[in-house]
Amino acid sequence: MALSQQRGAASCRPEDQRLPLGKTFAYGLQHILTMYGGIIAPPLIIGSAAGLDAPQIGMLIAAALFVSGLATLLQTLGLPLFGSRLPLVQGVSFAGVATMVTIVTGDGGLPAVFGAVIAASAIGLLIVPFFAQIIRYFPPVVTGTVVTVIGLSLMPVAVRWAMGGNERAADWGSTGNIGLAAFTLAVILLLNKVGTPALKRLAVLLAMVAGCVAAMLLGKVDFSALGGGTWLAIPQPLAFGLPTFEPAAIFSMLLIVLVLLTETTAGLIAVGEIVGSPVGPRRIANGLRADMLASALSPLFNSFPQSSFAQNIGLVALSGVKSRFVVSAGGALLVLLGVLPMVGTVVACIPLPVLGGAGVVLFGSVAASGIRTLSRVEYKDNMNLVVVATAIAFGMIPIVMPSFYDRFPDWVRTLLHSGISASCLVALALNLLFNRIDVGDTATAGEEVS
Repeated sequence: MALSQQRGAASCRPEDQRLPLGKTFAYGLQHILTMYGGIIAPPLIIGSAAGLDAPQIGMLIAAALFVSGLATLLQTLGLPLFGSRLPLVQGVSFAGVATMVTIVTGDGGLPAVFGAVIAASAIGLLIVPFFAQIIRYFPPVVTGTVVTVIGLSLMPVAVRWAMGGNERAADWGSTGNIGLAAFTLAVILLLNKVGTPALKRLAVLLAMVAGCVAAMLLGKVDFSALGGGTWLAIPQPLAFGLPTFEPAAIFSMLLIVLVLLTETTAGLIAVGEIVGSPVGPRRIANGLRADMLASALSPLFNSFPQSSFAQNIGLVALSGVKSRFVVSAGGALLVLLGVLPMVGTVVACIPLPVLGGAGVVLFGSVAASGIRTLSRVEYKDNMNLVVVATAIAFGMIPIVMPSFYDRFPDWVRTLLHSGISASCLVALALNLLFNRIDVGDTATAGEEVS
């Protein structure tokens, strides 16, 4: 009897909603278009730093898509002890790119990078239970701050996309690029204003299609890459040789793993807030274990550490589609892109200004969700305003001045160079200092207004 009641309660969760197959894959496609540019950037940068040729870099990109799709399926569908079963997209994290570039340009090359990722992720898997327990120290004053900074930290990405994506290009920041981004944004806003509920949920996809059509008319779509390449390419395990395990590289990557655990915890909390589904220690642990397992196995398929993609959290907030099966469909499409390189090439033809126009409202939706959470926090006769102000400020430092921590020790730079992890650590520490350690009524000051 009790078991059947638990299953009934679980089936009523917003993220467990099942939609018709066509809608499921259409909404899933929106997720892929939203994060495609971000997912191919790390392998492109690392491959270039390693001195690989174009086909080898293409292999890294295909592997990133393939592994990210499998990681997304694990996170959304889940296995016993693995996967949060929330609508959370996994992808190759940008947080470790600088560290991996440093390793790959040394004597070890890509095998040293892969070995460091395997070892550090395995250690991360062991310490997951500790991270899962810190959820009790994340009242709304902390979660709202972190979710707000997640959205704000993504805005520079949207702006760079809107300007063209390449600062060295002749049309960087041109009125044509920015106008194309503005057109895409306008279509999204128009569909959300006058569209039917179905159109509103597909507003991002339809706006990107409209933006691509406009870009074609303006001659801003480059189809030159469609002339070559293969249609089918099964990822070849260990294509760059057996991993090597260098202690210094492993230690550097372990710091990145700590950042990834922090960011994925923040992502799980953020998507839980948006979906309206409780996220407790067990769910955090399952989500982090999926993250670390995917990261530990990804080098076997020539890929890099996995983490939650904040871009897609914004899409969940904007579209109102909370089903994890929609994101699972997106994961399946990622796997397909990984084994069908030409399909990925077609998707890559989407002009970055189109992505930028969509990114503005998507990333802003994440920040707005955080602000909504902060609006429920009590600020009278406590230090919550100081907690929020200081944590947001620390989160913005790497955004407004990326070189701020360049003269700091490597471990400090690694932990604080991400605005998300910086704001999370500061908000967590200040909330403990002002609302937990102190005696008296301030012990619950970080909670919601009753």
